[in-house]
Amino acid sequence: MKRDSSISICKGLAIILMVIGHAEAPGHMPLFFITAGYFFNLKYLNDEATFVKRRLKGLYVPFVKWALFFLVIHNLMFKWGILNEKYGNFQGGVTHPFSWHQLQQNFWNIITSMGGYDEFLAGAFWFFRALLVASILFLVLYKLGVLADKKLCRLFNKSWSDCQASPATALRIGSGIVVVLFLVMIWKSSEQLRIITLVQGGDRDLMGCMFFGIGFLLRYGLKRIPQSWWLTLAYAAVVAAGAKWFTASMTFRISLHHVLALPVPALLGFLMTYNISTLINRRDNVLKRFLVYCGDNTLCVFVFHIVAFKVVSLIKIWYYGLDWLQIGCHMVIHEHSQEDLFWIFYSIVGVGLPLGVNYLYHKLRTRVCRNASIER
Repeated sequence: MKRDSSISICKGLAIILMVIGHAEAPGHMPLFFITAGYFFNLKYLNDEATFVKRRLKGLYVPFVKWALFFLVIHNLMFKWGILNEKYGNFQGGVTHPFSWHQLQQNFWNIITSMGGYDEFLAGAFWFFRALLVASILFLVLYKLGVLADKKLCRLFNKSWSDCQASPATALRIGSGIVVVLFLVMIWKSSEQLRIITLVQGGDRDLMGCMFFGIGFLLRYGLKRIPQSWWLTLAYAAVVAAGAKWFTASMTFRISLHHVLALPVPALLGFLMTYNISTLINRRDNVLKRFLVYCGDNTLCVFVFHIVAFKVVSLIKIWYYGLDWLQIGCHMVIHEHSQEDLFWIFYSIVGVGLPLGVNYLYHKLRTRVCRNASIER
């Protein structure tokens, strides 16, 4: 059976959009949460252990591995001049070398709460925790939804066993979860409430679960949505308008504005990306093969794109004659960022360099393993 690469292409486009957003270009949408929800399988309702194990292996384990790596090299980056206490993020915040006590505390935060990661070298690592929490929370909420749906069926004298596997039931329960989470986010953001047991208060986790639910609904309805270039352009126009006039993102302090402004552009952004992906998937060419490879290797881009940005920062420092210490800016050099096109170079290198190193690493590894097997 021929593989449908549309979702891999979609993931490839999503990771590219994420890198572009981090390069201080126009913002991006929470496409990975929607994509993850699209792949949620109802078989896990009776096999929760397998689902949780897969989520831990795919999210918790790489988070811990790479968060600890960046924790270990944090102080070394100060000695090399990659980080400094003069230049930092767009709001003017800077990072500092860790004391021995801080290193130990961050180690415990990484292991126990998926926090404590290096915010300047691994600033996007909140995604690992948010998607892990969102995935497991959706499973729990869906199981609660099943119980509620059973009671409703009994109330109307219907046999739930006759409809439990139907798409209509999945859409009904999934829609209920999305609506409830949307209302909870309105309440939470309006009153600025925090979930104290989750790092950063849980805004990203709950919002991520809502988008996970939207992705789950699209699993049953995506094929029914018509595809055309005109619709895709219309989606793009709405997304562009939202990015310009109703800017919203999955910030760690989500306001009511973010809750109300983000869902529609996010949904249309996914539909736009999916439509483009299906069109690209029709022909086997270099663009398709690159995006499939990119979509199948999003982890390396996600982990190392901020580090890769430093290469372009060196060029920008030389080009404008800036202070060398500006290489410590997070995530990119902010000076001239609103009027120049360096975000394009940041985006290309942020995607291309991690993918290139990953490709060469696996090529070399394969060759070494082959030579070792021959020698035996």
